[in-house]
Amino acid sequence: MRMTLNGQTTDIDVDAGKPLLWVLRDDLGLVGTKYGCGQALCGACTVLIDGQPARACQTTIADAEGRSIVTIEGVSGKVAEVVQTTWTRLDVPQCGYCQSGQVVATIALLTANRKPTDTDIDDALSGNLCRCSTYHRIRAAVHEAAKLLEA
Repeated sequence: MRMTLNGQTTDIDVDAGKPLLWVLRDDLGLVGTKYGCGQALCGACTVLIDGQPARACQTTIADAEGRSIVTIEGVSGKVAEVVQTTWTRLDVPQCGYCQSGQVVATIALLTANRKPTDTDIDDALSGNLCRCSTYHRIRAAVHEAAKLLEA
């Protein structure tokens, strides 16, 4: 199987049905993408596939073949930098477990929509659960990042 992973062409020889999440974590050592529920319900395993948020736990490596995959370890560019800086400055995480998925989903949102409303944010991040319920801090960070991207 061949894919572009965090900007690098990557070849991997694994069973085609193996979930991308486990290829990333177990075979490639990229542990920033978290296992949460294994059913694509919590968003802890969110990665970007061809620029769109996707759940790595339910994406097989065969589904990833020939595509561009970006994990939390590989996010880069102005939007990613602003989101990560804002997340840190506003002290968004509590336990932090969901945060890689939240950040990746936010990068996708702000890449597509630089002026999201609360509804836009809720819709874009609705599949990313935070057990600590820091949703108000997450939404504030998205708004702050959007403002910084305007400047």
